[in-house]
Amino acid sequence: MAREGTYVPDGIADEFTQGSLSSGEQQKPGRPNAPALGLVGMLRWMWRQLTSMRVALMLLMLLAVAAVPGSVLPQRNQDAAGVIEYLADHPTAGEWLDKAGFFDVYSSVWFSAIYILLFVSLVGCILPRSAAHYRALRGRPPRVPSRFNRFPAKASATTGASPEEAADAIAARLRGRISWLPTFRVDRGEEPSPGARGASGRSELASAGAERPSGRASATVSAERGYLRETGNLVFHLALVGLLVSVATGQMLHYRGQAIVTEGRGFANAVVDYDTFEKGSWFRPESLVPFSMTLDRFESEFASDTVAFAQARDFTAHVTVTEPSGEQRSETIKVNHPLVVDGAKIYLQGNGFAPEITVHDAEGEVAFSGRVTFIPEDTMYTSRGVVKVPDVSPGLDQIGFVGYFLPTAEVNEDGSARSAFPQPVDPLLVLEVYTGDLGLDDGSPQNVYELDTASLTPALDENGDRIKVLARPGETVELPDGLGTLTLGEDLPRYVALDLRHDPSLAFVLVFSLLALGGLTVSLFTPRRRVWARAYVAQDGATVVEVAGLARGDDAGLQAEVDRALAAVPGAVEQPETAAAPVETSVVALRQAQEPRVETRSEKD
Repeated sequence: MAREGTYVPDGIADEFTQGSLSSGEQQKPGRPNAPALGLVGMLRWMWRQLTSMRVALMLLMLLAVAAVPGSVLPQRNQDAAGVIEYLADHPTAGEWLDKAGFFDVYSSVWFSAIYILLFVSLVGCILPRSAAHYRALRGRPPRVPSRFNRFPAKASATTGASPEEAADAIAARLRGRISWLPTFRVDRGEEPSPGARGASGRSELASAGAERPSGRASATVSAERGYLRETGNLVFHLALVGLLVSVATGQMLHYRGQAIVTEGRGFANAVVDYDTFEKGSWFRPESLVPFSMTLDRFESEFASDTVAFAQARDFTAHVTVTEPSGEQRSETIKVNHPLVVDGAKIYLQGNGFAPEITVHDAEGEVAFSGRVTFIPEDTMYTSRGVVKVPDVSPGLDQIGFVGYFLPTAEVNEDGSARSAFPQPVDPLLVLEVYTGDLGLDDGSPQNVYELDTASLTPALDENGDRIKVLARPGETVELPDGLGTLTLGEDLPRYVALDLRHDPSLAFVLVFSLLALGGLTVSLFTPRRRVWARAYVAQDGATVVEVAGLARGDDAGLQAEVDRALAAVPGAVEQPETAAAPVETSVVALRQAQEPRVETRSEKD
């Protein structure tokens, strides 16, 4: 029913172009009303949006942004002490950040949701595209268009060879020299004579007056290349899925431990033997291979010339590894040359001195005896350390020491000292003394490399300056205020900081990264081209060869491809382009010249 003043598209029923009217109410023109999607339609629309490429890219960027807090804020599974310190320094903001999971970013609900959505989006995008690509690979090149004058790249020539010979030469040129790896996928065929095809089947040259005999068929060639472009694109996205799975698996199964080992001593591959240990959610302590390792000796080499004075030349840790079977073997660990034991890599992260220190309290009892790790603070190995002596005789104050170990000491007139060379040429131990409650008996965790001196009393001289205790290897010195004595051992053992890492996904991450790079390269640099050729005998008896090409997008090499195909015809003499009536050059017109096909939604995305 026609309605004045209202445009109604053909095929739209009346009930969708006007609202429901009560009896007697006059009909008024209205806008077309689209049918309701319904629950199924809404779910289908949401799925199409989620599996589109633009949403996948948005989720990928969102995942990168969501990972930023994990790098900026301390994480509870890696630095629990840092989280406690942050919460103490920022009580209000820290409480809200903790509730939102910012201290457990990679195991939080929102990060996992983004990760899973990205995974689903990629899989939902890849599967239909893979099916469409498989069907395209099994299909054949589109038929030869009836006219070539509308294509952006075209050429024509005459030759004395037969149409079949000309078409075979072009087909061979397009296939390439390697039979099992063709450049183009080629179809050779024939067309009926002009009389059988009708007026619409006339060629470009025929329309210009070069009629060909109606009793002989034309030889045709249809060729297409560029399927590797979509193959590379799919490989790239499949590799991204593989990367997501590999990284997630590695995060759940990995473990990493750090241990400080001094010369002559070792450690076992057990969680309790590591100074720090972090693990994935799927890690099980019983999965650790029970090997042990002993540091036999550590060697370091530094330059002594004036040009590169004190620069490190080499660090080597000589160790003995004991397998679970009891078999022992000698190994070495160097910087950037880790030791691999049962799939885990052991890296040499640092080194320093761990002198043997013995402290006797005021009663003459041994209150402390052991090796103390001093951490280097500069390239000359000026090393800072802490000695905590809680086990003094009853009734005595606990003792704490803070100071430096200097491998090659230089003492200035003002009493300050520093190390002048990393090797122990003239070692000296410089310590300040504190007394009081060290806070080790209340059960609170403490950093073994730090001493909280806020509640301790320093040892002072008559001028009120803090007393420094100086000791050289083999010396025993008196402590101030009758606190006892301190003895520095004759030998100066070295220590190494070892970092053991095990991540079963590293090999897969490397493989999928290379696949992603290769797929992206193929996708970006593979042109998508179609080439058609037609050869027929004209009125004068010469064979006319016409070649045309079409590319998806801009392709500067398309005309050269057409010229090379035409040059393969034996005895070809290129013909100048004839003036032709203006033709439609829109994208729609070009597509109409190709084989009709349905474009999938994934290709639009």
